[in-house]
Amino acid sequence: MLKSALVFLGAGGGGLLRYWLGLLVQGWWGRGFPLGTLLINLTGCLVIGFLGSAWYGPAPVRDELRLLVLVGVLGGYTTFSSFGRETILLAQQGEWAQAGLYVGLSVVVGIVCVWLGVIAAGWVFGGAKA
Repeated sequence: MLKSALVFLGAGGGGLLRYWLGLLVQGWWGRGFPLGTLLINLTGCLVIGFLGSAWYGPAPVRDELRLLVLVGVLGGYTTFSSFGRETILLAQQGEWAQAGLYVGLSVVVGIVCVWLGVIAAGWVFGGAKA
């Protein structure tokens, strides 16, 4: 139960960080290009790469802290960071085909799923947009 609570609390904090950073960047940059989301995804990838490598390697920490930060905070901040880490882990294990398949399916099928969701919402609610 403690581990679930840590993930829950971390995800809430990560979600707030994503929201606040998105507002900050949008206020600074404007809405023309999704720079906030890009920065969130890239910083999340950088942090999960650094902490995941350190915490599972030369600077181990308790499982609870890894769950709180890597799964909770970074999961709430961006799941793109988990996607990046999982892709690197597959590549490091020599599973290049699986890594490529994972990337291709995640990006292409993910976008198709968003598009299908927009279409479904249009059918249900009449003219809904993304």
